[in-house]
Amino acid sequence: MTGAEDIHHPSDGNDTAAGAAGYTHVRHRRLDLEGLEVFYRECGPPDAPLVLLPHGYPCSSFEFRNLMPLLGDRWRLLAPDFPASGFSATPVDFDYTFGGFAAFLDKFMDRVGVAHDQRFALYLHDFGTWIGLKLAMRRPGQVAALIVQNGDIYEDVLGDKYEALLKVLALPEEEALRSLRSGMVREEWEREFKNGVPEASDHAARLPPELLALHWQLATEERKDIQARVILGWKENFEWFPRYQAWLRERRPPTLITWGTRDGYMPEKSARAWLRDVPDAELDLHGDGGHWLLETHLPQVTRWVREFLGRQHAGAAG
Repeated sequence: MTGAEDIHHPSDGNDTAAGAAGYTHVRHRRLDLEGLEVFYRECGPPDAPLVLLPHGYPCSSFEFRNLMPLLGDRWRLLAPDFPASGFSATPVDFDYTFGGFAAFLDKFMDRVGVAHDQRFALYLHDFGTWIGLKLAMRRPGQVAALIVQNGDIYEDVLGDKYEALLKVLALPEEEALRSLRSGMVREEWEREFKNGVPEASDHAARLPPELLALHWQLATEERKDIQARVILGWKENFEWFPRYQAWLRERRPPTLITWGTRDGYMPEKSARAWLRDVPDAELDLHGDGGHWLLETHLPQVTRWVREFLGRQHAGAAG
């Protein structure tokens, strides 16, 4: 696993999760952040190298619940629920934009004791990719490594499923909001969670029903309105794609790209596009995987992540 050549490997589901990894328990915590109640998951020793895990949509820190204990023997992992997601509060005066979420992450890190000279790895998935990269720009020099799992920043290689969304985003604002809001029904979310995974496959059977049920249960009418506006903000966020790419070219962080190529929004070409700006990245493609690799391909992804982070830690120590 030394580069971008040996990238395709069959996923027969027989891998052990992390080899010699020592399982550690995830701790479920709450804190008050300037009057905002924040729920977050934490795992690992407080003085271990840090990995920050910002979640995507429509999800929460729940998406990392299985990965965290498989890494917690060597790393400290932090996964907060964003405001209006998961078990965090839904304040009316929060800036529900990707920039607002990045500012939230910055304050959260201060609150849990992450110094502004402490290095950390970022796990980027879904719209957590954009939030995480905005955070990286707020904390220059602190990002020690990136792990990218199905997170898009290249507009010219978007998947076919983006076509319908782009048409909605091109509508006048109120019309677009109505369209987005009308699509927030359980059946549509179920399609989103199964994104790219064949219905009759073994991988579909690995998607737990609570992945959908938990987030649908927590999706109040207020939160649906907020999420519609967040999605509408994707149009503005596309303008940031060149900035993310420029940051990658400038910083060249060690990067692992682990990707489910059946993702209808972000197919294989979306993964390979990252190599334009981080050509030395390690590329781990799962041809039978979709958007939720930590549900369907956890053992394989964990193995790559442990080896990748282990090399970064060893290099830093050396």
